[in-house]
Amino acid sequence: MPAIYDIATLTSKGQITLPKSVRQRLGLDTGSKIAFDVRDGEVVVSRVEAIHQDPAIGAFLGLLEADIRSGRNLCALPEDLAYSMLASAGCDVNLDDEIDGEVAL
Repeated sequence: MPAIYDIATLTSKGQITLPKSVRQRLGLDTGSKIAFDVRDGEVVVSRVEAIHQDPAIGAFLGLLEADIRSGRNLCALPEDLAYSMLASAGCDVNLDDEIDGEVAL
């Protein structure tokens, strides 16, 4: 694929219009989601694949987030359940291993 170089202008509200050549290359239409990744002073723009959102799951995750933020109704998963979930997901993980790097909670 040939490289694309195009320029967009930032508005007073901090908005830009992605140039048509970029929208076409990324396959973007109205309502498409895009991600901005800042790497060493450069911005990488990529298309985000749409994930079907189930309203019931969204509501549950909202409640869970509220509980986590407030510290209510939280407890550790039983160890056997955690290992069972990891095995079902095909993950080979030792829950006793040290975590590398920083973790944001």
